Amino acid sequence: MNLLGNIIWILCGGLLSAIGWWLTGLLWCMTIIGIPVGLQCFKLSSISLDPFGKEIVHDGGAVSFLLNVVWFLVSGWELALGNFIIGCLLCITIVGIPFGIQFFKIAQLALFPFGASVIRVG
Repeated sequence: MNLLGNIIWILCGGLLSAIGWWLTGLLWCMTIIGIPVGLQCFKLSSISLDPFGKEIVHDGGAVSFLLNVVWFLVSGWELALGNFIIGCLLCITIVGIPFGIQFFKIAQLALFPFGASVIRVG
């Protein structure tokens, strides 16, 4: 079921979300200081391609908090807003609700990506 959900997911906007993460990662990697942030974007873009069967675990400290504040101010709110809007649009129909919920999960990750890791469940 996760495979079918992930295939439909890519068609319902998952590819757009992943492209957003990749473009943000490329922009961050243009500076030497931003390379760790860009690498985190590339790592977390995997959940934008196949979110079904994955969970997000948050376990960060003070450094993660500071990076999350800078991230939010620079580019996090844009990714989160885009994923939130797509999630709301998908939740209009009953069939789209599971996909909308996945977009909300990615929007939360886009707000606070540092200290978060993606694990496969089941």
